[in-house]
Amino acid sequence: MAAGGGRAAGPDPAVPEPYVQTRIFKIIVIGDSNVGKTCLTFRFCGGAFPDKTEATIGVDFREKTVEIEGERIKVQVWDTAGQERFRKSMVEHYYRNVHAVVFVYDVTKMASFTNLKMWIEECNGHAVPPLVPRVLVGNKCDLKDLIQVPSSMALKFADAHNMLLFETSAKDPQESQNVDAIFMCLACRLKAQRSLLCRDLEGRPGQARRLEPTHDAGAKASCPC
Repeated sequence: MAAGGGRAAGPDPAVPEPYVQTRIFKIIVIGDSNVGKTCLTFRFCGGAFPDKTEATIGVDFREKTVEIEGERIKVQVWDTAGQERFRKSMVEHYYRNVHAVVFVYDVTKMASFTNLKMWIEECNGHAVPPLVPRVLVGNKCDLKDLIQVPSSMALKFADAHNMLLFETSAKDPQESQNVDAIFMCLACRLKAQRSLLCRDLEGRPGQARRLEPTHDAGAKASCPC
């Protein structure tokens, strides 16, 4: 009992806790049709490989809330059709207010890798600021006997465009941590930025490197980069 017979002061249950705004990061996924863009977003947001997928028509997005250094962050992953007839009416909306870009190619199809130049040109053509983080993802690396794009070639391309390189498989459960690392790496970079348009997060040009899966149980709370 407090002096004077009154009860000790405590939190007033009638006063709500301060509202904390959850930051939202918009990450877009770009690449040819059938390179596995939708499957990558399913694996990250839902933790599984979809039993059946159909061609994305227009734009779709999935989201996942993650925790980084004690802060809850909502990651929105926007998936777009790779075919021009499905993209034309939605492309402006797709690129609007983007925070990070994931370029995806199929390691078993050289044409999908060659076409990355076209996708980069489209991205630049829609005024995506050069300081917006970008990564390169080679998907379907579980198909080892069918690989057409060697890691050395992909690394050279990634280095030339100031991007990190991830080689992974949305289908292989053992690669799931590497899929998570793609989006968690970007989320960590975005969290560290005070302003996406004012300064480069790294402070200097990045060096491309191939990232392997990490098996650290605490990886979800730290930057995999």
